[in-house]
Amino acid sequence: MLRKDADEKGFGEMSIIRDELLAGEGVKKIDWVRGYMPILDEIEKEFIEKRPFAGVKVAMSIHLEAKTARFAHLLHKAGAEVFASGCNALSTKDDVCAGLASLGVEVNAIHGCTQEEYFSHLKATLSHKPDVIVDDGGDFIKLLHEECPEYGANLIGGCEETTTGIHRLKVMTREKRLKYPMIAVNDADCKRLFDNRYGTGQSVMDGIMNATNVLLAGKNVVVAGYGWCGRGIAMRAKGMGARVIVTEIDEVKALEAAMDGFSVMRMEEAAPLGDFFVTATGCCGIITKEHFLKMRDGAILANAGHFDVEIDKNDLRGISERVENVRPYIDGYFLSDGRQINLLSEGRLVNITAANGHPADIMDMSFSIQALSCLYMVQHGKELTAGLYAVPEEIDARVARIKLRSMGVSIDALSDEQKRYMNM
Repeated sequence: MLRKDADEKGFGEMSIIRDELLAGEGVKKIDWVRGYMPILDEIEKEFIEKRPFAGVKVAMSIHLEAKTARFAHLLHKAGAEVFASGCNALSTKDDVCAGLASLGVEVNAIHGCTQEEYFSHLKATLSHKPDVIVDDGGDFIKLLHEECPEYGANLIGGCEETTTGIHRLKVMTREKRLKYPMIAVNDADCKRLFDNRYGTGQSVMDGIMNATNVLLAGKNVVVAGYGWCGRGIAMRAKGMGARVIVTEIDEVKALEAAMDGFSVMRMEEAAPLGDFFVTATGCCGIITKEHFLKMRDGAILANAGHFDVEIDKNDLRGISERVENVRPYIDGYFLSDGRQINLLSEGRLVNITAANGHPADIMDMSFSIQALSCLYMVQHGKELTAGLYAVPEEIDARVARIKLRSMGVSIDALSDEQKRYMNM
């Protein structure tokens, strides 16, 4: 359905959303998270006063739920024309999309849309020929380089906030295929150390609990990947009384997991032991047929990586006599020997599809990094050549200062004598 008369500027009037009558509930959700995002509140005051995005078109491919909507609305209030699409069909919240459209942002996203519809929504958003993009997973960049490069005619550059997306950008940079400057928001300290670890850890557990209502205490939880997301998942599972097994391909990360007190082994060894399996690697084919055949009856599988390629659904379907939706967010795969393997959220991001995503307090930090990185791109992007850039240190430091202040935490500062000593 198309939104009409979204506001006096009409940016949201041509939105592709499910139902405009859901807007009221969506705005309530956006207003709720606003109360837990003090960093964005402070940045918003500055942005409203200075309107640094006036005349700038920003296209966003993001998980369209309340926290991301608050971020998109911030850029709109800072003067930008904002156009938003989802980056995952199952993480899109229809009421939030309607609410955001009613606030003046063009939104092209519908929960549960087909793959074809999903990419048509992305293209509709890019068709406005944005000056800056906010990408989540790299689908915008892929389209701009492969299918519709004409939509990048005015593009200064953009930001990428996922490990998966940055991996794509690193490959493109190495192969000299990347046409635009992009900022690696995911690699900022105030993003990866907190969002990836604490946000993912809590929200993945929320998704699993909401979907299954099964006790973790005393169970074996297998975590594939010990990056910052895997660390957070393992930490929270341990805190809930689970016995945690970590699988890894990186020697240093495997050693760290072992010294953090977790069992470390290959997936083929973990497969017959696990009650729960959570993938967080960003790679494909992490759990495949050879592992399914060894799993316990009732094993529960969930994914926390950006794309639904970590758990091989084709392999699982191939060894199953039937597949049945046994509970919201759970598909039961019934094997010929009588075993049942349960897959959550179709192997998509369990923390956003089966729960509410990361807590607002955490996303406040990530989206503040995003907002300030977008501003940096507007102000300095034309000076940059194509490639992948780190978030400037002053942005990380500013976000950390505001966060500490909002928590009532004060820290020491070097005296002049100490500064001289450190600079000797």
